[in-house]
Amino acid sequence: MEMGRRQPAIELVAIDMDGTLLDPAHRLTPRVKQAIARARAQGVRIVLTSGRPVSGLAPFLEELAINGEDDYCIACNGGLVTRVATGEVVVEYPLSFDDFLFCEQVARELGVHFQALDGERLYTPNRDISIYTVADSHLSRVPLSYRSVEEMDPAMSFIKLMMVDEPQILDAVIPRLPSALTERFAVLKSAAFFLEVFDHRAGKGPSLQKLAEHLGIDRTQVMAIGDQENDLTMLQYAGTSVAMGNAVDIVKATALHQTATNSEDGVALAIERFVLRDQAPRAPLP
Repeated sequence: MEMGRRQPAIELVAIDMDGTLLDPAHRLTPRVKQAIARARAQGVRIVLTSGRPVSGLAPFLEELAINGEDDYCIACNGGLVTRVATGEVVVEYPLSFDDFLFCEQVARELGVHFQALDGERLYTPNRDISIYTVADSHLSRVPLSYRSVEEMDPAMSFIKLMMVDEPQILDAVIPRLPSALTERFAVLKSAAFFLEVFDHRAGKGPSLQKLAEHLGIDRTQVMAIGDQENDLTMLQYAGTSVAMGNAVDIVKATALHQTATNSEDGVALAIERFVLRDQAPRAPLP
């Protein structure tokens, strides 16, 4: 940036949920809520971006009052972008039943748990249901069903597919993923125990770009904050990219800036620094 030239004012802030916006107990802290409220009062759009479905975002959208006609959210790792108040779909990249069959077979051959989300329900073909699948059902606020492959309806489509297991098990199978899988889909970790599979056209970055273009906002006016591999594309797209203090190494290496952890109000600090910079400074954290 040239000396004396100010960076364009930020008009949209895209914020990852788990590990970023929410503290380790999956709650919004008072300081984060206040920083977001102040940014919105300044006319800045706050867009929650998550691997969760919209149902898993809904309580936090409501708590933050991000529920108006001009509010949007990015769900399912960019597989779905909707207008919050109406549910109007702006972007959607569903996966087919054939995609489900292919990925389930790969997971079975690799010996890892598998699950599929159709937007309304989470399905697993594993009789010994993973504890991480149960946790995902709870956090995403979607019902969970065991279904054998033969019991699934071939007319179904899915918003994302996931391999789910202990971190050391997932890390061991990632180098063994067949090229037929990685060439056909985008495959990224969203947590140590979640390996997500979705349409190559999707992703938080591509969907954030489509939303920004839909709103007439230039990428230089976009800030993104994240902590995991599935946040990389939106950090690469945004003019101002911020890694959480608890982010994985590749995210810290990719982002232009770093903030505190999600247990230290890192999102609030980033908003206060880059969005509310023309307002009176806040007292530092004790």
